[in-house]
Amino acid sequence: MKNIFTFFLLTMLTVPLSAQNLQTIILHPPDTDRGVSVMTALSQRASVREFDTTAIGHRDLSDLVWAANGINRPDEGKRTAASALNAQDIDVYVVLKQAVYLYNAHQHHLEPVVEGDYRRVIAGRQESVAEAPLILLLVSDISRFGRGDEPQKLEWAAIDAGIVAQNVMLFCASEGFSTVPRSFMDREKLREILMLKDSQHIMLNIPVSYKKE
Repeated sequence: MKNIFTFFLLTMLTVPLSAQNLQTIILHPPDTDRGVSVMTALSQRASVREFDTTAIGHRDLSDLVWAANGINRPDEGKRTAASALNAQDIDVYVVLKQAVYLYNAHQHHLEPVVEGDYRRVIAGRQESVAEAPLILLLVSDISRFGRGDEPQKLEWAAIDAGIVAQNVMLFCASEGFSTVPRSFMDREKLREILMLKDSQHIMLNIPVSYKKE
């Protein structure tokens, strides 16, 4: 009996904490008047690998995830980022110090997924990435594509993730934030942490911070 109890305890310690103690984060409506022109943002876009540790403010977080892949035509349910076949296959996970959340674009809020700090799982050897207060994780659910074989769906997923990433880059350039798109991460560990389905594929991660002084 003692051995069974010990095994159970060790198992519980190795499983990510559930999100049952976390609350949904209600976001501000997007401020579509903020920022510089698109041409100015393009001229200022750059990949930055040094990050400030200050937490991203609620207003900035709200606008960031909306810019990434929010609903910009509510009557049609269509997004700021195009997707193949309008499959809307890209889900945006928000990795914060305290927990991981999933962006619900239709409700414009963040739904808790799992409690804990998993930024180092994403950062790997790049320690500076783990210092970023926020990392966006782009996950494609290829089951949402209505047709095509798996190689075709994965190609579409890669393109769609790139479009969402560019939205993030332009928003960050417009606001003077630091960011860089990355493909390196421990995908298998992240799949376990997020409890992803077989049809869900982790495509990119994007650390974001205010500009480091």
